Amino acid sequence: MRIADWPEDERPRERLLRHGSAALSESELLAIFLRTGIGGKNAVELGRDLLTRFGSLQRLFSATLEEVSAVRGLGPAKYVQLQAVVEMARRALSEEICERDAMSSPRAVREFLRLSLGGRPHEVFVALFLDSQNRMLGSEELFRGTLTQTSVYPREVVKTALRYNAAGVIFAHNHPSGVAEPSRADELLTQTLKQALSLVEIKTLDHFIVAGSKTISFAERGLL
Repeated sequence: MRIADWPEDERPRERLLRHGSAALSESELLAIFLRTGIGGKNAVELGRDLLTRFGSLQRLFSATLEEVSAVRGLGPAKYVQLQAVVEMARRALSEEICERDAMSSPRAVREFLRLSLGGRPHEVFVALFLDSQNRMLGSEELFRGTLTQTSVYPREVVKTALRYNAAGVIFAHNHPSGVAEPSRADELLTQTLKQALSLVEIKTLDHFIVAGSKTISFAERGLL
């Protein structure tokens, strides 16, 4: 059945206007983005198929052009639109972190990192550089590794932090395996970086591990 033939209070657009976006399921939100379905499937059904195919919104957001175009009814135009939506969300979160104390906006920090790192197929190490009020001055991808490890050089981290004239740093890296738990190597690296930065009076405020839609905080675990 076409969505236009559904009762008005069940249609995704009308439900969003009446109840807000949080009331909609992921497939309904995708239906609004997709606008139309394909032969034999309405937009909500196509949205469900996308979630089944990719496993999660996070993986859909990080899918390549080839992966998106392999879905019947989608192509470069929808891929471009999807990437634009993701980037707008990431920039909006970046603005929030830049304008407010990052330590008082943990949700924004986590969402920013999830959008930035959650779907990467290889391990990436990034840093958020903060001023004395914990507002973000900038973020940089410092090192990129294989699926299982990356090489992080404390000297380069310190040099970059000094270039930003940062007062504090939040580190983050992803685990493409999907396992969010920190390894012993992660803990040792964090302590090494913390000690190196302390020599130039820069605080290490947190280190996040991102694994798909999951994030863990070293500070919350008492690992700093």
